[in-house]
Amino acid sequence: MAEVRATLTEQIAGLEAEIAASTSQIAEGDASDGAGDDQADTGAKTYEREHELALTYNSRDLLAQTERAVQRIDAGTYGICESCAKPVGKARLQVFPRATLCVSCKQREERR
Repeated sequence: MAEVRATLTEQIAGLEAEIAASTSQIAEGDASDGAGDDQADTGAKTYEREHELALTYNSRDLLAQTERAVQRIDAGTYGICESCAKPVGKARLQVFPRATLCVSCKQREERR
């Protein structure tokens, strides 16, 4: 469990650095005035900004999931399905250590 916690903690640090870099890049993009840009330039800049925002939101969501996994380790509930309270499979946790649902509950959730 300590190894999983250490891996998740490393991922948290990496995600925080990635989010900080993305936020900085987005802020730099806002600083450019765009004077003299034609419609294509403006459209390209808007697309790039939206893409960076989407990546940042995704990283923040992944960060929240990772922090929650660490909290579950600390609370002693890591590896237990939040829906049915049965153990989450070891193989699933190895592939996706942030998993909060067992395979059958996750499949049921995705069908909805």
